[in-house]
Amino acid sequence: MTLIRPDLDTLPAYVPGRTVPGAIKLASNEVAAPPAPAVLEAIARAAAGGNRYPDLGVVELTGRIADLYALEPERVAVGCGSVTLCQQLVQIGCLGPGDEVLFAWRSFEAYPIVTRIGGAEVRTVPLDADFRHDLVAMAAAVTERTRVVFVCSPNNPTGPAVHRDEFARFLDAVPSDVLVVLDEAYAEYVTDPDAVSGRPLLDAHPNLVVLRTFSKAYRLAGLRVGYALTSEEVATALRKVAPPFGVSSVAQAGAVAALEHREEILADCAAVVAERDRVAAGLRGSGFTVPETQANFVWLPLGDRAAAFATHCGERKVIVRPFATDGVRVTVSTPEENDLLLDVASSFGS
Repeated sequence: MTLIRPDLDTLPAYVPGRTVPGAIKLASNEVAAPPAPAVLEAIARAAAGGNRYPDLGVVELTGRIADLYALEPERVAVGCGSVTLCQQLVQIGCLGPGDEVLFAWRSFEAYPIVTRIGGAEVRTVPLDADFRHDLVAMAAAVTERTRVVFVCSPNNPTGPAVHRDEFARFLDAVPSDVLVVLDEAYAEYVTDPDAVSGRPLLDAHPNLVVLRTFSKAYRLAGLRVGYALTSEEVATALRKVAPPFGVSSVAQAGAVAALEHREEILADCAAVVAERDRVAAGLRGSGFTVPETQANFVWLPLGDRAAAFATHCGERKVIVRPFATDGVRVTVSTPEENDLLLDVASSFGS
């Protein structure tokens, strides 16, 4: 008899972006600015009550999110980051061994991890030549064993967003007993008018789940707050499998304050978008291929040269995120840090 599940030996490990003292970190898609002052004040007030358990039902934050999206609170589930919600979705969607979770590859690296933890099988469909989801191929890959499909838009780590019309066709093609998860972690940075937004599609598709997070544009990555918009049935199931008190009092207070000051916080996204476009143009000017991106990062499809580029940058105190032999993801940061990245990148191979 074994003490530990033997399949854990083959479980892929999540690889975070490295933090190196004295270097700039462009590896984790974090926002360089700290939380807004009003949010920090709310966090401090909540921390003073750290001797008490948080609100188990996350009632106030759930209500604020529901109001923002014009949904009933029963259709919102809040979790300890959207990654935890991904794992909960596998738990509620998959019945046991043999069930499959489908997603594009390369996409968010947590998908294969949460799939395997949930005891399901990984099924992937390659991105197309433009590093975008091939939704036609993904629809064709759905079988009677498929229980959950993840669609990441904008796609992490490559950047392109899924378009509204193609996603609508995809939803129509997928059986109604398959959970379709639209992961919109970077939605606040999207400027493409043709990009999909999941909220308008929810009422017509009870099997659709839209994931959002406070980690990126709201600048609360360290607090771990994400949420799902979906049908009441799915949201109820997500709450049933959620760990008790999984969203701390500090996280709840910070997220509520962030929503109260939403307009001023999200106004800063425009500067990130401008820098994103400038960085992409600068890298292209240095001879790099850079796919169209709708997030707060750019993708360099360097293939076998990915590790060498990451090492080159690291030696010059710029930390980026290589992905095996596929490419390198670079976070868009402040103008000063972006200038350093462009300078370092321009000397690669010279």
